[in-house]
Amino acid sequence: MNNRSAIVVGAGILGMATARALAAKGYKVKVIERSQFSIGASIRNFGMLWPIGQPDGQLYERAIRSREIWKEYLNVGSIPFNSCGSLHLAYSNEEWDVLEELSHIFWENGRPVNLINSKQISERFDGINQTNLKGGLYSTDEVIIDPREGIRNLPLYLEQKFGVEFIWGTAISKVQPGSVFSGSTRFDADLIFICSGADFEVLYPEFFKQQEITKCKLQMMRFVSEKPDYRIGTSICGGLSLLHYKSFTASKALEILKVKLQNELPEHIRWGIHVMVSQNMNGELTVGDSHEYGLDFDPFDKQHINQLILDYLKNLVHIDQWRLVESWNGIYPKMTNGKTDLHIEVDNGVHIVNGIGGNGMTLSFGFAEEIINKI
Repeated sequence: MNNRSAIVVGAGILGMATARALAAKGYKVKVIERSQFSIGASIRNFGMLWPIGQPDGQLYERAIRSREIWKEYLNVGSIPFNSCGSLHLAYSNEEWDVLEELSHIFWENGRPVNLINSKQISERFDGINQTNLKGGLYSTDEVIIDPREGIRNLPLYLEQKFGVEFIWGTAISKVQPGSVFSGSTRFDADLIFICSGADFEVLYPEFFKQQEITKCKLQMMRFVSEKPDYRIGTSICGGLSLLHYKSFTASKALEILKVKLQNELPEHIRWGIHVMVSQNMNGELTVGDSHEYGLDFDPFDKQHINQLILDYLKNLVHIDQWRLVESWNGIYPKMTNGKTDLHIEVDNGVHIVNGIGGNGMTLSFGFAEEIINKI
């Protein structure tokens, strides 16, 4: 029997995934979070479990494993989710060429995708703009949840199923092997995991400066339809999203599309905009997003970025009866060296787990399992 203990600093999705993986191995786990509940990037996202964006191999398998763990939790907690898949739409020959190529590559590698034409899209999904629509690539892998509800209820699940203890409203100011400190209060454990997202520089400022890591600010919006029963039926993406995810670089035709979009939509490219819309089980429509990189940001949202997102979105779906109810921004750390994550033991038994970028919902559970299995 394992009588060892562990402390996880940070109750975002990566921290809670790490706590779950540790507890599943028999560790007695405490999660210490400075806020009264999770308020960071883990709740400021689309709520998409997004295997389609992960390249074949380890990352795609990690995404599928993470989705499996998510569903186990969501089913036990009776938390609604929507296994609605995703639909990438093509409105130009260049976009269609990329989707055709990707459909063959993904299918040969065992992914559940297929090309569908504009008529099939109009029959299966609601509100799609049919003007100049060539067709789309549909994948059944993707799942939508409301991240606010999913993250809010996750601590209770971890407490009840795995015995994880949560300590809220407690900021950790110092870490040493075997102990963390909140002012003069000391917590001891055999292993310590720092999963504090963009804030880990506070605990390890010199180490943070040494890493090839930056931060990313994104802007997003939430809408409701004036028609209460309106449902798109899937998550929607356009050509800009094909430039964003690593899985799509498998297409040789992508370079031609990239040049086209750089010429036609320079402002969208400048602000890292790729436009997607997901709809949760309550019918709310989450729309975004942009990507600004740096170590510090203007705290205010830029209206012209939101307008660029909406201008592009109108090419994909009819939004005349959508009403804006919320807008926000989020910040997450991202590696700049091409790596997809950061895990390093900075001291004896003290691990930093970070740098997963905008893939926290999609990859965290699988990533945490891999780390703990190695340890």
